[in-house]
Amino acid sequence: MVTVDLHDLNLKPNDVVLDAGCGLGRHLRFLAKYPNLKIFGIDKNTGALREALTSLENMPDAVSKDYLVSEADINRLPFADISFDCVICSEVLEHIPDHETAVKELIRILKPEGTLVLSVPRYYSEKICWLISHDYYNSEGGHIRIYRKKELKEMLMNQGFKCFKINYKHALHMPYWWLKCLVGLNNEENILVKYYKNFLIWDMMRDHWFIRLLEDYLLNPIMGKSIVYYFRRG
Repeated sequence: MVTVDLHDLNLKPNDVVLDAGCGLGRHLRFLAKYPNLKIFGIDKNTGALREALTSLENMPDAVSKDYLVSEADINRLPFADISFDCVICSEVLEHIPDHETAVKELIRILKPEGTLVLSVPRYYSEKICWLISHDYYNSEGGHIRIYRKKELKEMLMNQGFKCFKINYKHALHMPYWWLKCLVGLNNEENILVKYYKNFLIWDMMRDHWFIRLLEDYLLNPIMGKSIVYYFRRG
C-alpha cells in the first residue's frame, strides 16, 4: 500500500532517497524498482526494519541494489546536511510529540533542489476515529495529533518551501478503521472487521483496474484516509 506517487518525484539515476519512518519498507520496495538509486530507510522499530531488509533482499524485480536500513530517531537523524535528493516521511509525524524538530531535521538533510514528501491522516476521517474510540489516540504508539489541511503546508512555507501538489489516498482503508474503532481496536474476530480485512488483502493482491479507478478518482477526494503533500524550496 504505497501512499506516495513516486512518478511525481522525477527521480534520476544516482539520486539519494530517504524514507524516514520506513516501517516494513513499502516505499523502499517501490523505490528499488527505479534504476540506480541510493536508498535509505530509517525507523525506531527494529522488528519492522528486519522485515523491510528481508523484503528488499528477496525482491525479484529490484533494479536498485544500493540500499541501507537502520535504526534511528527522526528527531536526531544520523546524516550530514544536504545529503538527500528526496526525503519521504509517510504517516509518521502524527505519532511524534516534537514534530517541529522532526520537520526541521528532514529539511536539514535535504538538498536545495530536493523534494520533500509528507503524508499524515486526513483531518475529518481521523476526527471520526477519535470521536468513536478513546483507545485510538490513547494507546501506546497511537496518533497524538490531528492535522488540519493548512497546518503542515504553512509550517513548510514558513521554511521557504512551496507545495506543488496535494492529493488523497487510501479511501478504502478508512471504513476498516471506523469499524475497528466501533468494535474495539483489538477485536480482529468481529465478522465485519474480518470480511473487510479480507477484501483489503484481496484488493492489494489483485490491484484490479476498476477498484483503482473507483478509489483514485471518486472515493479518495471525498474520504481518502491520508493527505499527501509534495514540497520543493520556493
